[in-house]
Amino acid sequence: MHHRIPLPTSLGTTFTLREAAAAGINRARSDARDLHRPFRGVRTAQAPESFSDLVACGSRRLNPRQRFVGVTAARLWGLPHPRGWTPGEPLEVVVPPDVTPPKSRGIRGRRLIEDRARTWWIASAPVVDPVAAVLSCANDVDVAQAVVLLDALLTKADNYPDLRKGRPVYTSDEIAERVRKWGRFPGRQTILTALPRVRTGVESPKETETRLLLVDSGLPEPVVQHEVRDGRRLLARIDLAYPQWKIAIEYEGDGHRTDAAQWRRDIQRQRELEDRGWIVIRITQLDLTDGSAALLRRIRRAIAVRQA
Repeated sequence: MHHRIPLPTSLGTTFTLREAAAAGINRARSDARDLHRPFRGVRTAQAPESFSDLVACGSRRLNPRQRFVGVTAARLWGLPHPRGWTPGEPLEVVVPPDVTPPKSRGIRGRRLIEDRARTWWIASAPVVDPVAAVLSCANDVDVAQAVVLLDALLTKADNYPDLRKGRPVYTSDEIAERVRKWGRFPGRQTILTALPRVRTGVESPKETETRLLLVDSGLPEPVVQHEVRDGRRLLARIDLAYPQWKIAIEYEGDGHRTDAAQWRRDIQRQRELEDRGWIVIRITQLDLTDGSAALLRRIRRAIAVRQA
């Protein structure tokens, strides 16, 4: 019974067949039923259950000139790709034009000129830089979704949900220059259409979605992360604001509901704003979907009151 033979601890919980052979483990033991086979040539003691688990397994089979790209790279950077991860999603791997892309179960191979993207390492995973990640998955998104991704590239906020800490931050001009250098690529027109609509300072994907909803519905564009001060004291940083009418629009994610301290701060901030004559409109995900018509009517009424 090969599965009863203990594996050397030096192999770790995930290893390649080549590493197993070098450690003196024969193929019969590597193919025993107690080990999982997430990718060809890779074995692991535990079946991968998350995106991170799958990347950790997939990274073990990459060659020196291979790196993660596309939606896989976007997820590694924590960028807000609109499609949620599923276990059946293949890992996207890119190689230079003179190399044959990998063809294997669970891997989608692509080609990319090497100098079009810098290589970064996230844990043990080689990955293209964030701009290249967005450009290489541009064909998968529409214009509004591209604006969300591009806003995330521009933000310096350290509280943007899921974005990896220590990531590089870009300007819209830098992104436009990368698009120019890339020339023709799938989704190029989507990025070019989205770029004029990006804004700096955004702190969540929902802020971008809300801003686009308002503008696309014919409302004036709100100011992103508007600061309200009492002298030198910062009273509030409003997600989206119409300062000329003192109308504040605040998106409430689940963190505002489940974090007691955050909930108390939200209430205090709303009171301080209202004491200074602001109309505060708090919205949730429902307002961006089924309730969007009601939200737009409410904002229009608030503007009408201020203009009266």
